[in-house]
Amino acid sequence: MNVSQNLYELLPRTSPLKNKHFRTCAIVGNSGVLLNSGCGQEIDTHSFVIRCNLAPVQEYARDVGLKTDLVTMNPSVIQRAFEDLVNATWREKLLQRLHSLNGSILWIPAFMARGGKERVEWVNELILKHRVNVRTAYPSLRLLHAVRGYWLTNKVHIKRPTTGLLMYTLATRFCNQIYLYGFWPFPLDQNQNPVKYHYYDSLKYGYTSQASPHTMPLEFKALKSLHEQGALKLTVGQCDGAT
Repeated sequence: MNVSQNLYELLPRTSPLKNKHFRTCAIVGNSGVLLNSGCGQEIDTHSFVIRCNLAPVQEYARDVGLKTDLVTMNPSVIQRAFEDLVNATWREKLLQRLHSLNGSILWIPAFMARGGKERVEWVNELILKHRVNVRTAYPSLRLLHAVRGYWLTNKVHIKRPTTGLLMYTLATRFCNQIYLYGFWPFPLDQNQNPVKYHYYDSLKYGYTSQASPHTMPLEFKALKSLHEQGALKLTVGQCDGAT
């Protein structure tokens, strides 16, 4: 692909995570299981907090916290959550969300999916034009292959890793302890109450549908097994101290 002037300007010269190491990291998935969990305070105590796909935090702070050190943004989010920036209102909404990141790393998989190039350009343009204070990072496709290969070696046959699994795999490089929240790919929680697919919208999606490029229940099983071995901590209910 041709690298545009804007993309070139925003490409980091070195990785924003180079030589960084953190005691505890939280990876916050977007499952509706977070609603009424009261996990916000606990999430915000971690040294480094990773969030997925520009999920809103302000209105859900009690359950999901506010601290954000790295947030991912799949190009499809611009279409789904910001109406493809059809007018000034949506552009302003996205701009506000980007400004709220306040120096965090914005991880944009610009090269990982087809058709996202134009949307990435729109975002890059906004960041430069409005001097948004974020540190951009654009992972290479090699990373996706490496992550998939890593799980295949461990006998976990994943079609395409979800953002959450990508983030977990990445975090193993720079975090001593990893805590996962909002990972729950099932329509009912442990008490058989219905769970929304995302905590912040009404998207309906089959976790095991053929249409989905992901194999979520399989991923969850792998993460649960790591939780049982003590390699990570998976929180799927209320947080301790939550009232």
